[in-house]
Amino acid sequence: MADPAPSLTLDRNGSSLVLDGHLDADSVAANWDKAMQLASDGEAKSIDASKLTYCDGAGVALLWELRKKGITSIEGLKPDFVKMLEPFDEVAPPDTSRDRKDSALEVVGITTMQLVDDFREQIAFLGQIIATTIYFFIHPAKLRWNDAWLIFQRAGVQALVIVGMVSFLTGLIMAFQSAVPLKQFGVDIFVINLVALAMLRELGPIMTAIVLAGRSGSAFAAEIGTMKVNEEINALTTMGVDPVRFLVAPRILAGLLVMPLLTIYANLAGIGGGFAVMLGTGYPFPALWNQLVGAVALKDIFAGLLKSFVFGMLVAGIGCLRGLQTKSGASAVGVSTTRAVVSSIFYIILVDAIFAVIFYAIGF
Repeated sequence: MADPAPSLTLDRNGSSLVLDGHLDADSVAANWDKAMQLASDGEAKSIDASKLTYCDGAGVALLWELRKKGITSIEGLKPDFVKMLEPFDEVAPPDTSRDRKDSALEVVGITTMQLVDDFREQIAFLGQIIATTIYFFIHPAKLRWNDAWLIFQRAGVQALVIVGMVSFLTGLIMAFQSAVPLKQFGVDIFVINLVALAMLRELGPIMTAIVLAGRSGSAFAAEIGTMKVNEEINALTTMGVDPVRFLVAPRILAGLLVMPLLTIYANLAGIGGGFAVMLGTGYPFPALWNQLVGAVALKDIFAGLLKSFVFGMLVAGIGCLRGLQTKSGASAVGVSTTRAVVSSIFYIILVDAIFAVIFYAIGF
């Protein structure tokens, strides 16, 4: 017959717990509850480990847990076992101060401070972008033009289908929805005026910017965020390469160039949707064209294009900023991507409102 497996004898001698034998996974599992019970009454102050002949990771876990129960010292522990226990001595006890639920006032204060810190980072990032723009304006050959062109293709050419579909359906929906009430007054031909002005001044730029934020801004945040998690950003900094010049500048340039072109394309698609509805109701194309030419002025086209330049910079810049703000962890890239999309849409609406006030004030 085989010899029985080595076991552990656990007893208490006065204020000391005596461990005798093997402290392995099997013996720890069999004696864990008994050890906790002997240590929890408060009388045991030390452990006599002079008779321990073996100790593995499970044994170290038991010793560390006993020390948390109030054991002040472990006597007679062999040097090899002491080395196994030393790394756990540097582990700080868990912080239970945050277990309680924060009050509403504390939540408001914490959120406010986070928003203030985020706004400060945005201002600092804007300063970096301005400095980088001036640098590349003086040294244009140092800009990574090939990367900017590749990003332009991904953000622009590959987005034509979704931008065109969304804009065409937007124009078509507006035409259908406005045709019924305008027909009651016998002026349903003015539907094309409404669709054209809405697309050129508002919906064309803003819908394109939102699509670009969800499609390209999130991609910028994910790409740079992944590099941040993999410490590639730190590697660039160590090599003396400015991440803003190396990664951010080509993306902002691509966003600045692609957004006006996509806006023009979206405007045409949206007006085309309005034309499709009006042609289907029996109006001839020349009449609709004359109505469109008479309703649209150059300032309406320029107003939308001016917004598109600003929206393109916003989407690309915020996507890159959120990528650079990525923290460590499995969900960090996802959080940065979500923040990029939400922040971009918020600032698009905010800037559009500012433009509306300014245009109204100057009569543009």
